Amino acid sequence: MADHLPQRVRVERRPVDEAESRRANGPDWDRYADEYQATHGDFLGNTGFVWGPEGLTEDDAGVLGAVEGKDVLEVGSGAGQCSRWVRLRGGRSVGLDLSLRQLQHSRRLDEESGVAVPSVLGTATRLPFGPGTFDVVFCSFGALQFVADIDDAVAEVARVLRPGGRFAFSVTHPTRWSFPDDPSAAGLTAATSYWDRTPYVEVDDESGRVAYVEHHRTLGDWVGLLAGHDFRLVALVEPEWPEGHERVWGGWSQTRGRLIPGTAIFAADLPPG
Repeated sequence: MADHLPQRVRVERRPVDEAESRRANGPDWDRYADEYQATHGDFLGNTGFVWGPEGLTEDDAGVLGAVEGKDVLEVGSGAGQCSRWVRLRGGRSVGLDLSLRQLQHSRRLDEESGVAVPSVLGTATRLPFGPGTFDVVFCSFGALQFVADIDDAVAEVARVLRPGGRFAFSVTHPTRWSFPDDPSAAGLTAATSYWDRTPYVEVDDESGRVAYVEHHRTLGDWVGLLAGHDFRLVALVEPEWPEGHERVWGGWSQTRGRLIPGTAIFAADLPPG
C-alpha cells in the first residue's frame, strides 16, 4: 500500500468506483512522481527491470520470456525503466501511464540514458491500441492495483495481445493486505481479513476528496480473472527477501520480508491462434 502518506490525509476502508479511483490516483501520482523517482530511481535503474521491493530482476526471473523482435506494452510504465530494459534486449516496447508527471520523468530518462521509449497518457481500462497489437503486455507494480474495474483492464490486455501472447504483472502480495502497512515487527500481526476486498482509501482532510486508492484481490481472484479471459497461468512467483537486502520501501522491509511475501508475480498466456 501507500508509502507516501502525508499528514493531512486520513485512511479509510470503503467502496470506491473506477471514476473516483482514477480522479484520485492520477493527480496523486503527479504530485508524488518527483519524490518517488528521487527516492527509488537508483534502486530501479534508468534501464533496469525490477519486479518489486525485494529487488528481483527480470534478468533473474525470466517471466516475460524472450522479448527480442517482439512488440511489448508496459501498463503503468512510470518513468519507463522496465521498457528501456526491453528495448536494450531487442524488443519494441511502448509505455502507458495515468500520470503525466511520471511520463515527463520518462522523457528525462530517455535523454539521460539514450534509450527512448514511446509513451502515452492513458488508463489500463481503455488501452489506446488496436486488437492484436502486442506480443507481450506487462505491468511491474503499476496500474492494476489502482484500478477498480479490474475485469475491464484484463479484458483490454486480452484484446490488444496477439494469439499466444503473454501477460505478466506484479502486485502487492494479496496476503499482505491482512497486515498493517508497517515495516517494523509491529506490522507482523494480522489485523484484517484476507478476504476483505474493501479498498484502501486516503481522504484529504481539508477537502474531503479521495486522494489515493488501492484495490485488493485474493490470489484466487487473480486466477479467476485470468481464466475468465482465456489466459492460461504459466507462473506464479513469490520472491523471497534476499539476504543482506536492507532497503525499506513503505511497508516492505527485511524484518517482514523474511517471514511473509510482499510481491506476487503472475505470468499467463493466451491460447495460440
